[in-house]
Amino acid sequence: MQSFYQAVMLAGVLTLSWPLAAQQDHNCSNYRVIVGSPEDQLMLAVNAANDPSAKVPLLEKFAQEHSDSTYLPCAEQLLTKNYVTLKQYDQAIAAGQKVIAANDLNVPFLENMLQAYMGSGKAVDEAFDMIFKAAPLIQAETVVARDTSESDAQYEAAKKSSLQQAGDDTTYMVYAFFRFLPGVTDPNQQIKLLDQFTQAYPQTANEQAGRLNYQYALAYAQANQPEKADEYAEKAIAADPGNIEALDLVSYDYALRRRTRQDKAEEYAQKVLTLVPTAKKPEGVSEEPFKTQLDTQEGMARLTIGFLELQKTGASHQTATAIKELQQAAGLLKANPELQGEAYYFLGDAYEQLHPPDHPRALAALEHAVSIQSSMQSQARQLVVRIKRVAR
Repeated sequence: MQSFYQAVMLAGVLTLSWPLAAQQDHNCSNYRVIVGSPEDQLMLAVNAANDPSAKVPLLEKFAQEHSDSTYLPCAEQLLTKNYVTLKQYDQAIAAGQKVIAANDLNVPFLENMLQAYMGSGKAVDEAFDMIFKAAPLIQAETVVARDTSESDAQYEAAKKSSLQQAGDDTTYMVYAFFRFLPGVTDPNQQIKLLDQFTQAYPQTANEQAGRLNYQYALAYAQANQPEKADEYAEKAIAADPGNIEALDLVSYDYALRRRTRQDKAEEYAQKVLTLVPTAKKPEGVSEEPFKTQLDTQEGMARLTIGFLELQKTGASHQTATAIKELQQAAGLLKANPELQGEAYYFLGDAYEQLHPPDHPRALAALEHAVSIQSSMQSQARQLVVRIKRVAR
């Protein structure tokens, strides 16, 4: 089942667009330099160069020749920013780590570092640490000291601008957190990070309760704690009744894993079928992966419904509805071998429960189940042997 939850987590990433860092202009204005000093000459040259590829050699030379300068952390921050612009992510991380070691942090720098980690494809502890360290820095942005020369209108405009900047920066940190989280393979570590995020950004956690509780649900599911998973999935649904992923997860768990609350499982799965056609592709997500994600979500709902219909069969041998749903599920779940293997297995079972049994179609479905790498392969092989024995 691990592959199923990993696929669901990665699919959820597709709903996140890739925003640019919402940062302020980073020009080291909080540092004071002496006119004519190496630091002053550096900034005059850097500001005169429009191309980042021209700025980088200037900053690198300064860093090499003035390693004892108190201005060095700012030069390294600017190096980080320009390396990111040039998509030289490993160099950006190397420069940024020197700034982190000096503990000279600010929000624009942290956003540049997070972009570097995203671009390099790395999800490391340092990235999450930066997201959490950004929280008090962003909060500080909302505190605006009033200049005695400012009018009321000017002061209100300054406060509004600061609040907007803090909101943009928080939005970016939220994006980065959920962007990195699927790269964490240990579910217990995921839960710990979700707890830390909730503590660092309490207001955002409340506003993002649907998404946050869904991630808790996935982490508990991966940790093989289905009751906790369903508890958090229900919380996600309560906060966001249109959360397709949460509806799918809890309905599947109720129906196929825990075999409980099957009426609720069917209700949620049917709701998914009404929501999928109206789902809108997020900005920045290409058409093909988004369609694959929706196919998986619809396929998962149809698998749940087909399984529940199969459980209702009993002595009636009426499995036509189950067959229809499971056929569609198997076709839609190509991106998730675990679920597709289940769909083909139960489809074979549905054909075999007809009266009289449809052995050829049952065997065809089960051969598909056997050929797919999933937890159902062994059961599918056993059922194939039994059917061949009675079909002679």
